[in-house]
Amino acid sequence: MAWRFDGVLLPSGEDGGVLVGSGEPEPLPGRFALVGLVDAHCHLTVGLDETGPHLDGAGAGRRLDALARGGVSLVRDVGGDRTVTLPLSRHPAGGWPQVQAAGRFLAPPGGYFPRLHEPVVPVDLPAAIEAEIAAGASWIKIVADFPELDGDRPRPGTSFRNYAAEDIAAAVQTAHRLGARVAAHTNTTVVADLVACGVDSVEHGLALTEGDLGQLGARGGAWTPTLASFAGIQRTADPALRAMLAAHAERLSVLLPAAVERGVTILTGTDVVGTVAEEIGLLHAYGLTVDQALRAATTAARDYLGADDSPGDDLVTYEHDPRTDPELLGEPSAVVIRGLRVR
Repeated sequence: MAWRFDGVLLPSGEDGGVLVGSGEPEPLPGRFALVGLVDAHCHLTVGLDETGPHLDGAGAGRRLDALARGGVSLVRDVGGDRTVTLPLSRHPAGGWPQVQAAGRFLAPPGGYFPRLHEPVVPVDLPAAIEAEIAAGASWIKIVADFPELDGDRPRPGTSFRNYAAEDIAAAVQTAHRLGARVAAHTNTTVVADLVACGVDSVEHGLALTEGDLGQLGARGGAWTPTLASFAGIQRTADPALRAMLAAHAERLSVLLPAAVERGVTILTGTDVVGTVAEEIGLLHAYGLTVDQALRAATTAARDYLGADDSPGDDLVTYEHDPRTDPELLGEPSAVVIRGLRVR
C-alpha cells in the first residue's frame, strides 16, 4: 500500500505532501504529521505486580501493539529478557516498531531489582558485555547505582555505587571496541564518573550538573530523563520524599534547557510507565520549547539512534496541531509503520 499526507510536517513546520510507500496512494486523515515517534527508554519485557517489577517476556507483544497504536515506530529497549528482545531487534515484525536492544540488565548482587537480573560481579563485567554483543545487542545497559533493597522494593533516600569507576571505564572500552554503545542508569553523583568514563547516554540522571552536561554534549552524548516515571514517584504520600523530589524538579527545569544548549541530545523514554506523548508534554513543562520536545521524540532521537530522519515509511498524523497542546499527541488520526497502516 501507498499513503499520501497533505498537510504540515512537524517539527519543521513545512507545508506540503508526503508520500509513504509506492503505488497509487490513499490519503491519510489529519492536518499535521510527525515522522514516527521514538521511545528511547523502554522495557518491553518488564511487568509490575504487587511485589514490584519482574521479567515478563510474554508481555512484549502487547507492549509493542500499544506503542505502535500510539505512533511509536522506533524503540530502544534498555534491559529485560534478552531471549525476547534480542530476536525482536534482529527480525522486526510488520506493524511493530523497530527495536534496538541492550539485552539484559548488568548489575552486581543486590544492585538492582532481584527479579530483573542475573548478578554480574565487577571482574565479570567485560565478559558479560562481550556475550550480550555477540548475541546481538547494539546497546549495553549498566545499572551504575541503586538504592538499598527491602526485599524487592528500594528504600527511599538510600543509594550506593554498583561499580567502581575503573570497572565502568573497562566496560565502556569493551562495548565501544565491539561496536556497541553504553546506556547507564544513575540517579546519584556517580554520574560524574560515568560521563568521564565515556558512557553514551545517561538514563534518569537526577544528579547531573551543568559541568557533566558540557562534557557529555561535547562528545555528542544523550540524556533520557524519563520524566513520566519521575512524575509518578512525585505523587507519593511520603512528605519527605515529595520535598526531595520537588527540589529535583526545580533542578531539572534548569538542567534540561542547559543540556540542549550544550549539545546533549535529549531523548524521550517511558520506562515502564507513561507514554511518549506524556513525556513530550513533561519535557515542555520542564523548560524545553515545544519544538525541542517534539525533536526529542522524533528527528533528534532518530538521528542519535541511527534511524532515517526523513518520513520514509513511518508517519503519524493528527487532526489538530500538537504544538498548541502536547496532550493531542495521545490521539493520532493515523499511524503508518514501515509502510503498513496500524491505525
